[in-house]
Amino acid sequence: MVSGSSGSNTATSDSAIDGRRFREVLGSYPTGVTVITAIGEDGQPAGMAVGSFTSVSLDPPLVAFLPDRSSTSFPKIRTARSFCVNVLAADQESVCRAFATRGGDKFAGVSWQAAASGAPRLDGVAAWIDCDFESIQDAGDHYIVLGRVRELNAAAERLPLVFFQGGYGRFSPSSLVAMPEADFIGHLRLADLSRPEMERVATDLKTECLVIAPVDDQLVVLASAGSPSGGAEFTRVGQRMPFVPPIGSPFLAWADEPSVDAWLARSGRALTDRERSDYAALLGRVRERGWSLSLGHELHGELEQALDRYSEGDRESRSQVQRLASELAGRFDPPDDLDPEGRYDIRLVSAPAFNPDGTVALILTLWGLPRPSTGADVHRYLEVLRRAADAVTDALGGQRKD
Repeated sequence: MVSGSSGSNTATSDSAIDGRRFREVLGSYPTGVTVITAIGEDGQPAGMAVGSFTSVSLDPPLVAFLPDRSSTSFPKIRTARSFCVNVLAADQESVCRAFATRGGDKFAGVSWQAAASGAPRLDGVAAWIDCDFESIQDAGDHYIVLGRVRELNAAAERLPLVFFQGGYGRFSPSSLVAMPEADFIGHLRLADLSRPEMERVATDLKTECLVIAPVDDQLVVLASAGSPSGGAEFTRVGQRMPFVPPIGSPFLAWADEPSVDAWLARSGRALTDRERSDYAALLGRVRERGWSLSLGHELHGELEQALDRYSEGDRESRSQVQRLASELAGRFDPPDDLDPEGRYDIRLVSAPAFNPDGTVALILTLWGLPRPSTGADVHRYLEVLRRAADAVTDALGGQRKD
């Protein structure tokens, strides 16, 4: 028997549910990525990317999707008599980008055929479901749209694009990679704008170039190009790491005091005045130089393992990351200049790209550089990387603060 006892410790009021926690928990359920298409009453095709699609009934055959009430695309779709659910394939991230944006011609460069209902059926999808509108109901800040299925089909050889834990990625029977898209539209745009420069850097330096951006109290690898020296066994795209000092210092070197204080507070313990002074000096060096680097140390192996565990969902490893990062603080952006003839174990180098308001939008990071590298080598890496970061800043319409 199921009890409705008010003493349940899982019960809560609507107002007590934190929105961020709500998204985090429900994001643990992987879903497919769909594009809903239709021919509006004006005779023009309309479409929108939707992650909330589900089957509802077998008899009669009903499906549903849940568009946001603030959507600018759904009002055009609801003027149609029918719609098509297009389940995107793993290689259709660009299609997802096109239909996730507001405004513009979403069908530009996208090939499609008319389904039996007349709704656009996108080419290359993993599956499609042609539907007539059954009903539209209000549901909080969304609608529930029921569709009666007319016809459907799937391409058995195509794997789907999936949404999982705040990100978009690909699924295969033996692996799942979640790509970081907590703010889906913004981060896809950052990755897109950075792609040409990333690939140029990776080609020029024959190493891996990453794009990293902050998402709340985490840093997320949005995209990568190339591979580390010696090759790579896995992709870092989608990896998350705690945004704790000294990790992510380029994002704070041009930030305001409250942002820096919030970063320092994530160290996991009370910092001494000397430590705060050292971190202020570190941020000052990054701001003056325009780049950041980390020198190798025997503890880096432990730190990387802790970061891997954290990214895999072991949130208890956060405290270990905080401890190890603090112990390695002296290896981040040391005050002494690199000797051109000296030989160094360089773990990573980063350069920032800026938003129009002068804040740092992302960092381009080189990973897996040859070890050791001479000081002259490192300056060559940095010259290429900074030139790329400046080009991304220009693409963003950004400017660097003095």
